[in-house]
Formats: sequence, structure tokens, C-alpha cells
Amino acid sequence: MSSPPTTTLNLAPPLAVEGTVSADRRVRALVDRHFDFIGRVLRNLGVVEAELDDILQQVFCTASRRLPDIIEGSERAFLVQTAVNGAANARRARARSPEVGLAVLPEVADEAPSPEDLTDRKRAAVVLDRLLGTMELELRTVFVLYEIEQLSRAEIAELLAVPAGTVASRLRRAREDFEARLGRWRRGGGGAP
Repeated sequence: MSSPPTTTLNLAPPLAVEGTVSADRRVRALVDRHFDFIGRVLRNLGVVEAELDDILQQVFCTASRRLPDIIEGSERAFLVQTAVNGAANARRARARSPEVGLAVLPEVADEAPSPEDLTDRKRAAVVLDRLLGTMELELRTVFVLYEIEQLSRAEIAELLAVPAGTVASRLRRAREDFEARLGRWRRGGGGAP
């Protein structure tokens, strides 16, 4: 006696299933390739540690929802723009809620640094965060992407969808602004920037 034929029930048309799998893979690729970078960008744009995971999730959820709108090859630019908007929204929300204090900076594991090195690094990070936190967002964004993330001016122009000349101008102004703030901080004896 032969066994009854097995049938597979396919409720969705083949293209829809392939499109879903392709979208899932594309989202996974976005997260795998850009998660750490976007996290650093958000952190350096002033997102406090307590909010970082939430805003990272928002960035990648937005990318997932808007996946059909994101042109192949411009995913990084979309993520950076979304991260800049998320950082700006978080900054505005914190300004409306002044009772929220600065988050404690995480200890960064390194090749056996001394306690003094850790203290110095932590103080420098706090000063950097405070100086960056007082800068105008468009200047701060270019400064962080160039000086901290070490992207080229062309990459920044592409990510922010602005002309290369605008990036150069903002970078020059951002450097001047940062140097002036650092100078005032130093002249003030190293107190609040």
C-alpha cells in the first residue's frame, strides 16, 4: 500500500515570501554592519547611556519600517540622519525634564590601565561630553563624524546629504567653536565648560 502524497500548503505567493526573507536579511545586514557605528555616533551626539539602547532601537526600527524607501547603498546615510534626529529629540526631551542628571559613564575595559589612567580618561570624557553638549547640533554632528568617527568630508557630505563645501564650512566653524569652548574651560581652571 502506498502512502498518501504529501502536500505543502503555501498560503502566500512566492514573491511575497521571498520579499519578506529578503527584507529580513537586509534588516539583519543593517544591524550587523552599522549597529556599533550608529551607537558611537549617538553617544558622541550627547545621547546619555540610559537612553542609548532605546534610541538605537528606534533608529533600527525606523529603518525596518522604512526599508522600501531606503535606496540600496544609502543605508548608512539614512541611519546617520535618523540617529541625528533621534539625538536631537532626546536632547529636547532632556531639556524639558531638567531633573534628569547626567548618566554615569561606563568603565571601558582596556589593557590593564592604571586607576589613575581610568580616572583621567573618565574626566576627559566628561569634559568632552560637556563641551560637545554646548555646541550647536549641526556643528557638533560634523565635528563628531570627522574628529571622533574619522569619516572623510566626502563621506560626511553623503551621510548628511549636504554639499562638501557645507561640510568643510561647518567643520571649520565647529573646530573654532570647540577650541574656543576648550580655551574658556582651561582659563576657568578646569571647572564646568
